[in-house]
Amino acid sequence: MYRKIIIGGVFIFSLIFSLVGCGNVININVFKREKFDIIVVGGEPEGIASAISAAKNGAKVLLIDKHDGLGGLITYGMLNSFDMSYGPDGILLTQGTFKEFFEGIGSKYSFDVEKAKRLFMEMVKRSPNIILSLNTDFAKPIMEGNKIIGIVAVKYGKEVKYYGKRIIDATQDADVAASAGVPYTVGAEDIGLKNEFQAATLIFKLKGLDWDILKKIINVEKKISHSYINDTSAWGFLKITKCYKPHEPLLRLRGLNLGRQEDGTVLVNALLIFGVNGLDKKSVEEGKQRAEKELPYIIDFFRKNIPGFEKIELDGIAPELYIRETRHINGLYTLGINDVIFNKDFEDRIAIGSYPIDIQPTSPHSYGHIYGSPIEYSIPFRCIVPQKVENLLVVGRAASYSHLASGSARTIPIGMAVGDAAGVAAVYSLKNNLTFKEVAENIKDIKNIQEILIKQGAYLKPFKIDNEAEKHWSIEGLKFVLRWGLFPSGFNPGYDNNYRFEEPINGYVYNYMLSNMILRAIPSKKENVINVENRFKRQLNKMPINKLDAIKILLLYAGIDIGRGKGEDANWEHLLNISFEKGIISRNAYNHIKGNDFISWADTYDMTHSLYLYLNK
Repeated sequence: MYRKIIIGGVFIFSLIFSLVGCGNVININVFKREKFDIIVVGGEPEGIASAISAAKNGAKVLLIDKHDGLGGLITYGMLNSFDMSYGPDGILLTQGTFKEFFEGIGSKYSFDVEKAKRLFMEMVKRSPNIILSLNTDFAKPIMEGNKIIGIVAVKYGKEVKYYGKRIIDATQDADVAASAGVPYTVGAEDIGLKNEFQAATLIFKLKGLDWDILKKIINVEKKISHSYINDTSAWGFLKITKCYKPHEPLLRLRGLNLGRQEDGTVLVNALLIFGVNGLDKKSVEEGKQRAEKELPYIIDFFRKNIPGFEKIELDGIAPELYIRETRHINGLYTLGINDVIFNKDFEDRIAIGSYPIDIQPTSPHSYGHIYGSPIEYSIPFRCIVPQKVENLLVVGRAASYSHLASGSARTIPIGMAVGDAAGVAAVYSLKNNLTFKEVAENIKDIKNIQEILIKQGAYLKPFKIDNEAEKHWSIEGLKFVLRWGLFPSGFNPGYDNNYRFEEPINGYVYNYMLSNMILRAIPSKKENVINVENRFKRQLNKMPINKLDAIKILLLYAGIDIGRGKGEDANWEHLLNISFEKGIISRNAYNHIKGNDFISWADTYDMTHSLYLYLNK
């Protein structure tokens, strides 16, 4: 059994439960109806930012967390590297509380986990307005109709009721929101992939890694391509790790993310675990056990294949899995992939990000997707205001972001910037006797909140970015394909946003977009997909598809079987005219196909969208 890195806690049993505030112990009588201005549930980085921000604005804040310390995913999942968002001029977009924390850990992208944990505690204790209750597990909301007015928590085995005028849900899984009745989707459900989640990861710690040799091999001798290393971070190594054959089918070793700790040990973020439902404790524990059993084989592989790793030993594992996604709440607005990729700015912006849309694989049969890299995009206040429940805001990865948009928006720096806004908005709504929905609907109130945030150090400069792709005739088709995630692995736009508009498309990608559109968006038409696969297996390869085959396939997907006898010898132009007359192909695609010798990616984007509209008549 491997040594597990778990931070011990001191358990104090009393009918009057102790809470830490301002560095001292403050007693709250559990039999008295204690009421706070703001209750923040979850000591994740986003929750810490929310509590600090609310306290700065004069609110009496209760911050609770189930752990014996702060930091959540960073501390207990040991995620010790940040995915940063910078503007085109190099400015840090996620300022405010995140910037203070980032500078406190030495402005390092990979940092020491224990140092981060101490810093979070110091930042919270600086505020006399924050009362901190650790080892306190959220149990259920206290409701009055559709208003949440408090929470029931469990502390040292006893139920405790806390009442608050406003509640901020900063749990990883939107536990408060879900139990209060806020609607939500799970994983990739919103793109038609039920029971699929981005893979989880077990982060583990190594000792004995020779960092100096690794730096020399990468930076001086250039022996490991497509890899990077500095004093605290290293990533890449994919040409090596892809040769690893896991002993369990629901595991994969991806490229390494290495984070050096102050004691010389190194944290490794690389082991993908498929089939883990983060909302199911049994599923999480089984996934963790599978990963632990694999570690001796991975360590042996590292020793034999990566210079500097020859003398490594396992020095521990994270107490918890790194779960990338579970719930996505339905807010007043849901941030979509096209908002991110096409650099949309919202009038009710509360944070700005720029991290690429990085989606980890959801099964052993798929690989990750880089759907694109924005220059800047903003997150609207409406994304943290849930539907159906009042007095509640939701921050963190479970806010109202689509599965694909969350590939960027779920990153911790962005989440902490959003947390700052939640704290300000909660206090503002109290002082002005407004519901969050009323705030969201009044731009004057939004601007007042933005002004407060800017005074606190937030970066919220409006922007307008000209997107060349949005001028292309097939843009609506492209946006449709992006919205449903219809790019196959290995053919996504990537970091350079390459949409290949005028390039010939191959049979595999052409068919993937059309068939998966039907399977995800119109599953009742699944029979059409089976018909195409039975008839056109030979054409669905990675060679450019010809016009005749492409249009035959399109018609069959539309449920129009031209028949083997009368249609096999028909020319493409005749079939194109049929498709256009029936509304299966738009005029733009019709003209573009007639004027070219091949079917392009742009044609396919447009045809995928047009086929969807046709089948939904």
